Amino acid sequence: MGLTFSKAERLKSKKLIEQLISEGKSVKNFPVKLHFLPVDFLENSQVAFSVPKRNFKLAVDRNRIKRQLRESYRLHKDSLNSNNGKNFALLFVYIGKKQPQYAELESSVKALLKKINS
Repeated sequence: MGLTFSKAERLKSKKLIEQLISEGKSVKNFPVKLHFLPVDFLENSQVAFSVPKRNFKLAVDRNRIKRQLRESYRLHKDSLNSNNGKNFALLFVYIGKKQPQYAELESSVKALLKKINS
C-alpha cells in the first residue's frame, strides 16, 4: 500500500469508535496506549489518534503530538498489514504528561504494532 496515510485509513465512525473502546482490547507501551479491535468488514485498517485535553491544555501541543503519532504510524504500518489479511480498528492514546521526543513515540508505536501483530 505504500507509505501514505489516506482518507480511507482514518477512523471516523462514532459507532465503531464506541465499539472499539467498549469491546476492544488494549496494550500499553509508555507513553502510548493502543486500543484495537479486529474487524472483518473493513478494507483497510482504520486508525484514530487522541491526546487528552486534561494533560495538554493548548491545542497546539495536542496537535503536535497527534502529528507525530500519525507520522510514526505511517512509517511502520506495513508491519501491521503483513498479518494475513486481518484488519483492525485502532485508537492510539497518548498517556504521558509531558511533550515527548519523536524517537520515543516512534519506538513506542513500533512496539505496539508488533504486539498486536503477534
